[in-house]
Amino acid sequence: MPDQPNSERFKADMPQIPGVSQNGPRRSGVNNPAVRLVIGLFSVLLVVFLGARILFRPKHIEPKVVDPPPQIEVPSPAPDPNAKLPHATEEDPGVASVAEMSKPWTSKDFFFKNRLSGENIPALLIHLPTGSAAQSSTYWAFAMNAPYGNCKLEYVTDLEKLRGDYGYRAAKHPMVGNPCSRSLFDPLKMSNLPGDVWVRGAIAQGSDLRPPLGIEIEVKGSHILATRME
Repeated sequence: MPDQPNSERFKADMPQIPGVSQNGPRRSGVNNPAVRLVIGLFSVLLVVFLGARILFRPKHIEPKVVDPPPQIEVPSPAPDPNAKLPHATEEDPGVASVAEMSKPWTSKDFFFKNRLSGENIPALLIHLPTGSAAQSSTYWAFAMNAPYGNCKLEYVTDLEKLRGDYGYRAAKHPMVGNPCSRSLFDPLKMSNLPGDVWVRGAIAQGSDLRPPLGIEIEVKGSHILATRME
């Protein structure tokens, strides 16, 4: 036997495997069909995953600018004309001044507070052409609500209206009328009620039972006061 180098002398012989060449290249695991299948499935899953992330990625939505609702201008309530009228109370009974009531047949609306019920009763003050403006007897004040029923009285200064609407042909000066019953009350005449009570506003026409409810008037200096109602 020829001499061999020491390094080859003690080297173990490779086992001989049938069908496998000892000197051929070792087969790579990539060529294994199972490995290729796993790699293919993984690639598909990766593509699906990345596609899903891109597809379902939340989009940036610009906030929608909402216009403010239109402002509706609510009209303020109309001022109550009655609020400006004098309210005669026990503490403050003044309803007018002598200066503003200086002319005969001048009138002024006011409210008289009923001391028993607390109700503010619409009333009217009239300057009669019978005396000085500084005298209490020169004025007639009365409640505008008819003594019976729900009608409101009216002060009629238009003589043609007295002749036309009320059919009172003898009209010569302003009068107080009840538009519901067509009754007329004469401010210049007195009427005697049961109990020997004299009140102003005798019935000149109509079926009303009595004149309007009178309100007592006092003049103090330049002020006209409404002090008491029937």
